[in-house]
Formats: sequence, C-alpha cells, structure tokens
Amino acid sequence: MLYVVMAYLWASILLYVLMGGADFGAGILEFLSTRKSKDQTRQVMYRAIGPIWEANHMWLIIAIVILFVGFPVIYSTVSISLHIPLVIMLLGIVARGTAFSFRNYDAVQDRMQVVYSKTFMYSSVITPLFLGIIAGSAVSGRIDPQATHFTDAYIFSWLGLFPVTVGIFTVTICGFLAAIFIIGETKTAAERQRFIRKARHMSLAAIVAAGLVLIAAYRDDVPLAGWLFGNPVSITCVMLAALSLFWMWASLFRQSTRWLRIIAGAQITLLLVAITYEHYPVLINLKNTEGLSLLVHKGSDKTIHALAVALLAGSVFILPALFYLLYSFNKQEAT
Repeated sequence: MLYVVMAYLWASILLYVLMGGADFGAGILEFLSTRKSKDQTRQVMYRAIGPIWEANHMWLIIAIVILFVGFPVIYSTVSISLHIPLVIMLLGIVARGTAFSFRNYDAVQDRMQVVYSKTFMYSSVITPLFLGIIAGSAVSGRIDPQATHFTDAYIFSWLGLFPVTVGIFTVTICGFLAAIFIIGETKTAAERQRFIRKARHMSLAAIVAAGLVLIAAYRDDVPLAGWLFGNPVSITCVMLAALSLFWMWASLFRQSTRWLRIIAGAQITLLLVAITYEHYPVLINLKNTEGLSLLVHKGSDKTIHALAVALLAGSVFILPALFYLLYSFNKQEAT
C-alpha cells in the first residue's frame, strides 16, 4: 500500500504541474502580452481556463493531504522550514482566484477591473515562482534542521541562487504549457498564429532558464547533473525530452497542432521522471544530515493502508467527475 500512496503523490505533483501550470501560465502570457493585445489574449485564455481553473488545485490539495497524513515528518519539516515561501505561494493562489472571479463575474464594470487584472497577472507569476523555489529548496540540501538563527532556519533555507533559478524555470514552463494548450482553443487563424508565436518564445525562455538552473546547481554544489545523467533511465528521459523539442518546433512552424499537447505533457513527464528516479526514495535533502525518505519517514502501516484505500476509493468518484466536467464544457463549446 505504501507504493500506492507514493504513486498517487507523484501523479498528483505531475498533474498539478501540467494542469495547474497551464492555468498559471495563462496569467503569465497575459502579463507578457503587449498592451494592444492584452484584451484579445485575455478573452482567449478565459475561454480556455474558465471552465476548470478551480479544479486544477485539487491535485495540490491531494499532494498536501498525502504528505500530512502519510509522511508527517516530511510535511512538518517542509511546512516549518519553508513556511515563508509557502505562505507567499498560498496567498498568490488565493489572490489569483479572487481576482479571476471578480474580473470575470463582477456585475459592476468599473475601475476595480484594472486592480483585478493586475492582481491576476502578478499573482500568476509570483505563485509558480515560489512553487519552484520551494521545490528547489527541498532538493538542494539548504534546509538545516539544526539551525539556531532565524535567517539560517527560515530565510537562507530557500533564498539562494539555485532555488530562485528553479522558480524562474517553473514560470517559463507554465507559460510554455499555457501557450501550447491554448493553441487548441483558438477560433481564428490570427489567434492561433499569436499563440504559436508565444509558444516558440516561451520554449526558448524555458531552455535558457534550464541552462541557468544547471549553472546555479554547479555553483551551489547541487548534484543536478548527476541526477539527470547518472543512470540509464534519467539519461534516456532527458534524451527523449530533448529530441521531442525538434518534433514540437517542427509542428509549431507547420502550424500542426494535433500532437502539441501530448508532446508538451510528455516532455514535462520525462523531466520529472529523470529528476526523481535518481532521487528516489529521498524526497527532501537536508543540510549536513541524511535526507527524508518516503520509505523511512512514513506514518504507521495502518495509516498508510487507510490512506491508500481512501485514495483508491476517491479516484472512483473524482476522476469520472473530472472527465465529465471536461467533456461537458467541450460539448457545450462544440454546440
């Protein structure tokens, strides 16, 4: 049952990066759009993310619940040592959702629409930035459980070159996913061309950001290169992700959008596999001590068993409802 729980944890993280990332990326693309094209970009993105924008956070909630119930030591370590970036990320999620709702459903159209739009755009950038910072901090060995000073325990545990570059990389990935996913929601050739161009730009930005992450990892003595190129599985995943870039670019230049979403989803999945395979079963690297392992730092067997049963039973209700939600809105647009 432990492996069932770990599989759900990994899958929930992946789905949040894919679906939630594309959701955040919609605001990032709006933030990066010119003033002239902001309104057009906003309308297309609202049509694409409006039906399911709130459902995307379900995957984050599932991951948090799994950690809280099944791996309390890991949960408490992260929530205490990284509470500052966690609070900023959660505030960004709340501010973004609130701004999205008021901007699109407010009965009164006044000057507050400008405030809502800016809040939506800025929080769409801040939230994935700090999500990446949290992830980078967790694996870089910056968390020091023995720290006695506030800055060492709660500031420098996440404020560093490597976590920040991972945060920037996460922002570019979200923008890239949003551009790719929204291409399929466009109604005119002009709209499609605009988002194809955005996808090209964001893919290049993601490649540059990935290079910065590698440089920062080398500077901060984070063995990222070893995780990516230290075993046949990770090497294969990295090579497949790199080769798929050429397929994606060719599809973008030919404006063939049929496989773009599958390619983008496969790229993110391959990168996550490449990083986590060498890392497994350690989830959190600690400073000057052994990391926190999913196999060692787990709850009791009874707790893990009950959690696995709850996750399996919940899937029977949640997944069909989610698929029906997607189907119903797609059918509504088609008619």
